[in-house]
Amino acid sequence: MKPKNFLMATVVIALTSCGGQPTTNQSDIETPVSVLELKPSSISRLINTTGTALANYSVELTSEMSGQYRLQNNPQTGRPFKLGDNVRKGQLIIRLEDKEYENNLAIDAKKLNLEIAEQEQTKQKQLYEKGGATLSEMRNTEVTVINNRYSLESAEINLEKMNIRAPFDGVIVNLPHFTTDSKISSGQTMVGIMSYANMYMEINLPESSIGYVKASQPVFITHYTLPDDTITGFISEISPAISTETRTFKGKITIDNKGLKLRPGMFVKADIVVDRAESAIIIPKDVVMSNRNRKYVFIVERNTAYSRNITTGLEDEENIQVVEGLDENEYLVTRGYETLRDNSRVKVLN
Repeated sequence: MKPKNFLMATVVIALTSCGGQPTTNQSDIETPVSVLELKPSSISRLINTTGTALANYSVELTSEMSGQYRLQNNPQTGRPFKLGDNVRKGQLIIRLEDKEYENNLAIDAKKLNLEIAEQEQTKQKQLYEKGGATLSEMRNTEVTVINNRYSLESAEINLEKMNIRAPFDGVIVNLPHFTTDSKISSGQTMVGIMSYANMYMEINLPESSIGYVKASQPVFITHYTLPDDTITGFISEISPAISTETRTFKGKITIDNKGLKLRPGMFVKADIVVDRAESAIIIPKDVVMSNRNRKYVFIVERNTAYSRNITTGLEDEENIQVVEGLDENEYLVTRGYETLRDNSRVKVLN
């Protein structure tokens, strides 16, 4: 019996301090944690790719005729056009002048010839109706009018070739420098114009994603120079064929760039939204712990942390959807969960 009494005394000593007070039980220690109240949110499954954003409309205009260089003034600024200026469709940017060539076209004489021919045609019609002219004579005047009209139109078309006009609304992106009155020969580059309020990018996607990517799916476009801006687009074209060399398939993304934040030629990242969950429980991926085939997190109720098994769904780079295991308005442990065990006492810091 004495050895038994000795053991009991040892236990009493171990549970008391030198001052005679009991020590704190491990289960009474409160682990500091941060929590997040769960609210319905949305998440998307994304397929990432990269590519070069290009302008929908782009043109390099060259001189069709030779002549003296005349850069026109921009009506908006009152100064000669320059790089970065906006232009409207049909707006005259550069004029080439060649008086000898223009005189040979004889525009004014051709206008007068047409006017005389039309007057003669009217006269012959009136005579024909009164019996004073034959049908053949009247038809001949019609032929004369047509020939003079074609002659005038051809001359005006050739004269217009001396003008460099914007074929669409856009921005001047290339404007080679020429001294005023310098002689320009035909075939020289005069001006480059782009319209990039709408853009596109060609993409190559891995064979594994062909079952997910479809036309009309939304796309988020980002660029490292625009860290706080996401530009939207959509899949406009998808090729059904897989390349036997690269094991990829081609696609095309149309980009809405009305704010002109993207510039033609930028190398951008595109996140294609292939699936989306609305009003779902979304949590940070890094709080999910796993043990074999089990995924679990910790939730807090009345200063006690409980482990909760979960089933996950969609995920992106930072977050993951919880399909089963968590409910709205529960408090998820987001910091301090690493050392927790089921039924641990906690102190909520936030």
